[in-house]
Amino acid sequence: MITSPPRSAHRADSTPYVDLTRKEWSALRDKSPLPLTAEELERLRGLGDVIDLDEVRDIYLPLSQLLNLYVQATAELRGSLNRFLGDAGNGHGAQRGTPFVIGVAGSVAVGKSTVARLLQAMLARWPEHPRVERVTTDGFLYPMAELQRRGLMSRKGFPESYDRRALTRFVADIKAGKNEVTAPVYSHLIYDRVPGELLTVRRPDILIVEGLNVLQPALPGQDGRTRVGLADYFDFSVYVDARAEDIETWYLNRFRKLRETAFQDPSSYFRKYTQVSEEEALDYARTAWRTINRPNLVENVAPTRGRATLVVRKGPDHKVQKLSLRKL
Repeated sequence: MITSPPRSAHRADSTPYVDLTRKEWSALRDKSPLPLTAEELERLRGLGDVIDLDEVRDIYLPLSQLLNLYVQATAELRGSLNRFLGDAGNGHGAQRGTPFVIGVAGSVAVGKSTVARLLQAMLARWPEHPRVERVTTDGFLYPMAELQRRGLMSRKGFPESYDRRALTRFVADIKAGKNEVTAPVYSHLIYDRVPGELLTVRRPDILIVEGLNVLQPALPGQDGRTRVGLADYFDFSVYVDARAEDIETWYLNRFRKLRETAFQDPSSYFRKYTQVSEEEALDYARTAWRTINRPNLVENVAPTRGRATLVVRKGPDHKVQKLSLRKL
């Protein structure tokens, strides 16, 4: 008689991911030396992020090694495809090397910027791909005047607050191998795009695209047809995950530190929160989390987690506890 496997086995077989504990993941790294010093890590660490060299060694060194394997495998597959096409591919699909694109997604205050900066620094140490660029999607937020015109200031960070067409075109042009592509520059100090300032990206080996909504699927066109979305250009993607309650704590802690540092700058858009009591300022931060950041996380950001190649799950102490790697 044939018996069915236990229910837990059904669940394990049906998931597209391999789940690994921190210890299991850390054991996958090879004997490569850690490419960062404590001083370099301090410069890369985001405000409020408690990442240390042990975390880099246990989590991000194996990840950089895995990504290096993906980059090499992609190049080999491209060469195999060109050999398959042969003469038929000349001018009709033969591919030269194009940048390997990595998306990094996650909530406000979850630490995705630190992850993206770490990956940029570590991947650039590999001799196969020394030119690694990082772009945040903040530069593709509509300018503040346009957000106000559209009534979107209270939904800043939601998908509709971005010029998604320009963002997708930017990554598509890089993926197509254009020699030079430019992106707008955003300033957290003035809470807006910097007028007339552009970031120029020149044929990197690897491009890291970091932002809240980078894994969002494309919206259908007015004709109902499916369009190409930003994530369709990614070769690998990372979702930085944590409980919403933990992220809220980190968000409020970061706000406190910003109030003591960056917000003190006379040019800061948020300087007004240094002129009131800490409790009044934190009331604003709690309201912003409850009415803007948490709803955006629940409605838009978290639902894209299942589209990632790798999900990195953090615990209350900001340390990575578990990782889920998509099966091939």
